[in-house]
Amino acid sequence: MTGWTIGIIGGSGLYGIDALEDVETITPETPWGPPSDALVRGRIGDVRFVFLPRHGRGHRLSPTDVNARANIHALKLAGCTDVLAISAIGSLREELSPGCFVAVDQFIDRTVHRDTSFFGSGLVAHVSMADPVCPRLSTMAAQAGERAGARMVHGGTYLAMEGPQFSTRAESHLYRQWGADVIGMTAMPEAKLAREAELPYALIGMVTDYDCWREGEAHVEVDAVLAQLGTNAAVARSLVVALAAILPSERTPSPIDTVLDQALITHGSHMDRAKAESLGPIVSRVLAARGV
Repeated sequence: MTGWTIGIIGGSGLYGIDALEDVETITPETPWGPPSDALVRGRIGDVRFVFLPRHGRGHRLSPTDVNARANIHALKLAGCTDVLAISAIGSLREELSPGCFVAVDQFIDRTVHRDTSFFGSGLVAHVSMADPVCPRLSTMAAQAGERAGARMVHGGTYLAMEGPQFSTRAESHLYRQWGADVIGMTAMPEAKLAREAELPYALIGMVTDYDCWREGEAHVEVDAVLAQLGTNAAVARSLVVALAAILPSERTPSPIDTVLDQALITHGSHMDRAKAESLGPIVSRVLAARGV
């Protein structure tokens, strides 16, 4: 086996990866409660994968109700080295038409009702989010998308809105003015939490529709979105298989693997030990290195 264990977070329409072999189902316990659903661990060739449907099987969870802290913590407990999210998105650009896949490289966070960090009083950390995705993983995921036959766009800014309602037309025009290219409801705080957990993160967005900025475009309707989701999900499953084939035979370290070395600033003598213990594998490496 290689040193890679890729966590796959499946968004709307992607509730399983049929190509996984030697499958086992696990449900890790986290301090934040249960993840969205049981994790499915298996392999494709020599690469280990852990799959988690973000909204739960049957799409039980609304975007605001997705427990991102539990999801990321569970993937860390399951031994993931990297995380690839595959998410449904709306388009804010004419050239990003339905069926297009986008390797997102920036985010604008407009969520307001979600827990955004593992850290807090007694254990303070400030991770850098200037470059929120792992360029290595994102590049390979985009290459895998191309091999799977996706119309792939490299780079794009994702506007994360709270939901569950779709945008007003005024909001949609505003987001375009801000430079956002696509819009979704789930990537934040997921990407922030992955960075805090020292998990290199990438997001491939699957365009299902144009947001309501487009003149003459019909209002976003769920039935049209669902129809496009089915087509996109088939390509997404092929993308995961292609990713297993193009990953290097061994995983070399990433700078993201050690971001807490600089980000965790609470002195050991003032640290909330109970909080540190509850975070388990998220902080165990850096605390051991500091002799705490």
